[in-house]
Amino acid sequence: MTGARIERVVTSGTFSLDGGTWDVDNNVWLLGDDDEVLVVDAAHDAPAIAAAIGGRRVTAIVCTHAHNDHIDAAPALAELTGAPVFLHADDTELWRRTHPDREPDQLISDGDLFPVAGVVARVLHTPGHAPGAVCLHVPELAALFSGDTLFQGGPGATGRSFSSFPTIIDSIRDRLLVLPPDTTVYTGHGDTTAIGAEAPHLEEWLARGH
Repeated sequence: MTGARIERVVTSGTFSLDGGTWDVDNNVWLLGDDDEVLVVDAAHDAPAIAAAIGGRRVTAIVCTHAHNDHIDAAPALAELTGAPVFLHADDTELWRRTHPDREPDQLISDGDLFPVAGVVARVLHTPGHAPGAVCLHVPELAALFSGDTLFQGGPGATGRSFSSFPTIIDSIRDRLLVLPPDTTVYTGHGDTTAIGAEAPHLEEWLARGH
């Protein structure tokens, strides 16, 4: 048995790209136990995330992709916690649009492993919403942190720069829908879902084109 658990912090701010700005609520996920925690997507509000972490040691701040609403609080949270910020190499150009003077601490790639609290989160490179988009799969908890790759009701948006609908469909079909159906999907925005709940709808997504 593991003591690892998943906690959610919802933060609010804006998402900006291609000259537009939208109000958004983001899910910040904490994976850990009473002693240590991994942060998935440091969005908007570093003090609120730090308050949820409490006195626990932060092993890593992992960015699922570099859209500003998922990384805007990452440097500040790194300062508060002493934890390194991880990002896929293919999203460094997007990162620099938000943080031109501060690079990620380490670049990650497909298959990298993040042990925390007796479980292991594995990086799945799932481009489409962004070139360096990743998901984190934690088989011991039947959990997938999907960022903005897969939501309840379909793929993440692909109508803006750096994104591709055919690419996100390939990522979802080949990397995510092959996971066990009972895998809970912890999304970057909105409600959780499950692989088994989304898999039957792939053809509908293809037909509608988004």
